[in-house]
Amino acid sequence: MRIATTIFLTDETVTPVRLARELEQRGFAGLYLPEHTHIPVSRRTPYPAGGDLPREYGRTLDPFVALGQAAAVTERLTLGTGITLVTQHDPVDLAKQVATLDHLSGGRFTLGIGYGWNVEEAADHGVEWATRRELTRDRMALMRALWSAEPTSYEGEFGSVRASFAHPKPVQAPRGPVVGPRTLIGGGAGPKLFAAIAEHADGWLPIGGRGLTESVPKLRAAWEEAGRDPKDLQVVPYAVLPDPGKLAHYADLGIEEVVLQLPPAGEPEVLRVLDGYAAFL
Repeated sequence: MRIATTIFLTDETVTPVRLARELEQRGFAGLYLPEHTHIPVSRRTPYPAGGDLPREYGRTLDPFVALGQAAAVTERLTLGTGITLVTQHDPVDLAKQVATLDHLSGGRFTLGIGYGWNVEEAADHGVEWATRRELTRDRMALMRALWSAEPTSYEGEFGSVRASFAHPKPVQAPRGPVVGPRTLIGGGAGPKLFAAIAEHADGWLPIGGRGLTESVPKLRAAWEEAGRDPKDLQVVPYAVLPDPGKLAHYADLGIEEVVLQLPPAGEPEVLRVLDGYAAFL
């Protein structure tokens, strides 16, 4: 099982360069970074985990800039977002960012996407909350048009793009309906999410990894009903606090990668936690 990590990198934590080097030297598989452009002070949306919103949410580094630094100082470490808030980006610009990072890293990028939870943050980007899933689907389709080998136009409900020259291209070859880098969708288990995964992704990023015994068979059924090859489905438990029994359970479910949560801390504390996680490599 590949052991990757995630962390809220901020202006107060270990740096992307230092962390990436340590991860690769120690044999970890990857680094995934979350995204929040800003956190409105007047937010009324409750923090999904309950209680006060942790400080790091309002100090998060831009994941593409941070991952670009990580890519430049590593050769094997995979790089991912967990997750990119697609609705909060211009899709033409985002397609270029994604393709450039994947190209410069030699195909090491995973695009983790999601629908978000912070209504006020999304609203400042002009997002209508009720249609955010449909907007995400539409923008992903537009980006796939730009990533296609030949100039391809797209006309959608929320946006369009002319057939265009758009290079570089993501490294990975198309997989069924999926064009672009490895794409995983985060979110809670349910028919809407599983339908989206089967339609335009490579798999699922379930946060915390709970309830997979019941959820994974339902996802596999939706995947196969959409005509996707069962062996291609990827389930990557995300932001996991590990123990040997949990990882053994994931292995029994056929899971090949897990993303462990690191604390949003300075270098000494992060390296101490990495030393503990090394037992799972």
